[in-house]
Amino acid sequence: MNVRILRFWGLLYNRNVKRYICLTLAIVHVLTQLMYMFYTDEGITGIIRNSYILVLWINTILRAYLLLRDQNSYLQLISNLGAYYHELLHLKDSYVTHLLDQVNRQGQFMARGNLFFGVLTCIGFGLYPLSCSERVLPFGSKIPGVNEYATPYYEIWFVFHILITPMGCCMYIPYTTLCVAFIMFGIVMCKALQHRLRCLNGRQLTRQQLSQEIVESIIYHQRIIDYITTINKLTTYIFLIEFLAFGALLCALLFMLMIVDSTAHVAIVCAYINMILAQILALYWFANELREQNLGIATAAYETEWFTFDIPVRKNILFMILRAQRPASIRLGNIRPITLELFQHLLNTTYTFFTVLKRIYG
Repeated sequence: MNVRILRFWGLLYNRNVKRYICLTLAIVHVLTQLMYMFYTDEGITGIIRNSYILVLWINTILRAYLLLRDQNSYLQLISNLGAYYHELLHLKDSYVTHLLDQVNRQGQFMARGNLFFGVLTCIGFGLYPLSCSERVLPFGSKIPGVNEYATPYYEIWFVFHILITPMGCCMYIPYTTLCVAFIMFGIVMCKALQHRLRCLNGRQLTRQQLSQEIVESIIYHQRIIDYITTINKLTTYIFLIEFLAFGALLCALLFMLMIVDSTAHVAIVCAYINMILAQILALYWFANELREQNLGIATAAYETEWFTFDIPVRKNILFMILRAQRPASIRLGNIRPITLELFQHLLNTTYTFFTVLKRIYG
């Protein structure tokens, strides 16, 4: 689903004019938003809301740029994922088949859920002007030399905002879901390797067959590491930018939730917060699980009763255990692994700054 959406907009596979149209419109839109932020005399509520929207659009352009710049790498990663998937499927192992079916269901649920939150956010952008007592646009924009609140410029610009919103959503949401899908399949690969190692004790293997099985497991483990390293290389810096930006925005939106005086505005702000949390939590949950399953490979290797094997086989298993104890992870700016502990720190820090703002405002 995500690849089809990105292909439709020409960001993957198809190199058509749609990519230039959507990027040009998005860049023009961001420029008008920047002009608005520089010259606006709105209150704090309007500034927070438009800052949130501006960050989303800048992030959307960055994601599209990364897809275009590293398109060959993304396409190769997708191709590798397909090859690894069919390789596991051809094993005809009931446990591995169950893992593949499970990850397919989770991936479809994730894609639909993220698109649903995206639709809610688009609806929130569209309904915001209707909840105001005066003329406002879905996004704060300023065009030099034009009064955008006068007829017919207001109507034209309003329609432009409504049309560009789903386009931006289709550029933004599928990227996150695609990255999470990469991570979810990495988890399946780790579990498949653990299952393979744990089944060694129940198989009647000769010394040569056992040695070959361990060597193949080490090769597969290295393939997992290379796969995760590729994902991290493509996403580490955009995830760092989002971590910093979304932490600040979450704090600002919580503050905005405290000072708005309209039920409609409260509902819209809640939709914004839910979108941020849904995007971050999905990524951090599965990235944390990927790290844990990489650590689980060391445990599975230790459970093979390696101390009863021949010395060369023991050495191979020990090297595998030592490598698995330094798990391959998705990192923020190649600095720190993405884990649920990091997500908790983000929420704690956000709430701390929120309480400071609340005390100052009070």
